[in-house]
Amino acid sequence: MHGRPRKAAKPEDEAASAAQAQELRALQSQLLSNHHNKIYTDEAQQLSAKLVQQNPESYTAWNYRKLVVQHNLAQSESDPDSLKSILDQELGLVESALKQNFKSYGAWHHRKWVLSKGHSVLDRELKLLKRFQQSDPRNFHAWNYRRFVAALLNRSEEEELDYTREMIEHNFSNYSAWHNRSVLLCNLMKKKSQGFFPKEKVLNDEYEHVHDAIFTDPDDQSGWFYYLWLLDQTVKTDAPLLVASWPAHESDVILSRNRRSDDSSFSPFDSFHSDSGTIPLILYFNQAVEGVNSSTITIESSFCTKDLNWKPLLQNNSQLSQVWVTHIKFPDVKPHSSEAYQLKISVGQSQGIISASGIHYSHPTQLAFKVCLRPIETEPATKKGGHRILWRDENFHMYQPQSQEPDEVVPIDQLIINDHEPTASNWRAETIANEIALFRELSELNCKIGKLTLARLLTAHDVILSPRTSKMAHSEEVLELYTDLIKLDPLHSQYYKDEHSLVLLQKVTSNRESLLNHCFSYKNLASSSIGNDICLRLSNLSLSRMGSIEKLLWVQMLDLSHNELHSIEGLEAMQLLSCLNLSNNKLGSLTALGPLRLLKSLEVLDISYNEIGSHTIDRTRYLCSTPLSHTEETSWNSDEIVTGGASVKDNWEAVLIFKSMSLTQLAIVGNAISGENFKSLLVKLVPTLEWLDGDKLH
Repeated sequence: MHGRPRKAAKPEDEAASAAQAQELRALQSQLLSNHHNKIYTDEAQQLSAKLVQQNPESYTAWNYRKLVVQHNLAQSESDPDSLKSILDQELGLVESALKQNFKSYGAWHHRKWVLSKGHSVLDRELKLLKRFQQSDPRNFHAWNYRRFVAALLNRSEEEELDYTREMIEHNFSNYSAWHNRSVLLCNLMKKKSQGFFPKEKVLNDEYEHVHDAIFTDPDDQSGWFYYLWLLDQTVKTDAPLLVASWPAHESDVILSRNRRSDDSSFSPFDSFHSDSGTIPLILYFNQAVEGVNSSTITIESSFCTKDLNWKPLLQNNSQLSQVWVTHIKFPDVKPHSSEAYQLKISVGQSQGIISASGIHYSHPTQLAFKVCLRPIETEPATKKGGHRILWRDENFHMYQPQSQEPDEVVPIDQLIINDHEPTASNWRAETIANEIALFRELSELNCKIGKLTLARLLTAHDVILSPRTSKMAHSEEVLELYTDLIKLDPLHSQYYKDEHSLVLLQKVTSNRESLLNHCFSYKNLASSSIGNDICLRLSNLSLSRMGSIEKLLWVQMLDLSHNELHSIEGLEAMQLLSCLNLSNNKLGSLTALGPLRLLKSLEVLDISYNEIGSHTIDRTRYLCSTPLSHTEETSWNSDEIVTGGASVKDNWEAVLIFKSMSLTQLAIVGNAISGENFKSLLVKLVPTLEWLDGDKLH
């Protein structure tokens, strides 16, 4: 274990081990008998003490010792000296057990329990810890126990911070000391304690401190992990911020109940079709928040007088989410007439939106947009299902905007909200620029974590400056760094591929010109218009993970085919999505499709030629709610058997994914699960389905 070579046991060692095991079995058998019969005699106590000294991992023995201590304390209630003597004796026993195994959970927990009884001298605990930590300074049990003792002693966090510095200077490789330092600094900065405010001064001092460790021994990981924590503290904002919305601020949105619209006065990027005359209102925060409701979000309009129901876009029942949505129902419009409605949205005018760390949303934001309603045609509109959407290359043509100014076409900059914290952003950009200059040298030495850190620094610098420059200046260098890391460190290649994908998507969505290179008009002569016929094609980019979703809230038709996606987490925020191509990826299970359940506008889905059903173990199953967990709304009978012999009970993932969807087209061919029985199940689960694997159903 941990690189230590195995050695064949000598005969005398095997004999000694067998004798020890026999003795332990005998001790444990007698202890269980005493435990069951509630025997707390001196002899029984000595036997239990002998057992925990030889085997500190015996939880039952420690629990028996608790009963022994309580029995003895009850007999000595009136004698403080006796009480103290009993507890001190127990502390001595725990110390003896810890010498046998310094990392025994049971022993450390028992010591905490003894101290919680009071009557013990706490100062000696710190001396004991110092002695233990000198022999093993990285033992996290001892650090955890130290935090417990420090709280009992009311030691200040500043004193404990000084202790971590002492331990780090003694040994740069003390990961636990670095970790404890990060916890203490977070608390002190959050409380704005004297000497720990402003945040930038504290972090700049910490950068200087950690540089000593990193440049002294670049191969030691402890300082690097602390450095990455510092970088995270530098980049992220403490308070939650609203970073994107749809409809975008100052945008004009066309809402039509007809799929075909010949009005060329508006960009197709701003048009939306809804049979019910309803549009989603999406708010995208920079971190998960709760408290988004009609009290914290107010809407001014001439028709919307009722409180709206806000929902977090999550697959579980958590009330903390980065993305929130509500739906606004517009009045009916008479034939051959149009109406326009102005809406004003106020976010955070009253307190109540709060992050997971307990920080309130403190930057009130106002959004205003106009929705133009198009009249309802007297003739029924052609549905998408009437003619199949074909994802062939010949059906897509590079989008040519009618306007001569491309800046007026794609609403990418309108979506993003950037009017906060310019001063803090300047400090962040300057700090990270200084760090980049320091770390370029290390990245040239084939230092894996040095390359990774430089890639993160460059990415962070681009993200901070992108609202002003509308470009990712270092994206090519970062992509090259991750490509090098995939070759240099194949064991962690999947992580590097995911990071490579995120940077690539940041580059693609960094400005209108870049994004327009991936925008195509869908043309199929056999069918009428599908409403908004602009398709964002992100195919053949080797993407393994989705990102930059906040810049894609406007997308209604998306092609992600021929990539390496194993997850589609984040797509749930794209509430306008109606056509989605996920074919030829690496999606390994039905539960990986969970985000699709939240896309209520989705009608066309292609998941063909993935790996669904190919794996004997669905690892995402353990991250997904089951019908037995009571976290999903299900109205189906688990004993129901559908046509073809596919049992609903055996295909609960399919039920949870497809039962609530209104698909008209679905392609699943090329997956191990796509047998005739499963197709029969899908036809019953999705009654709106008209095309399945290219075949017309009705």
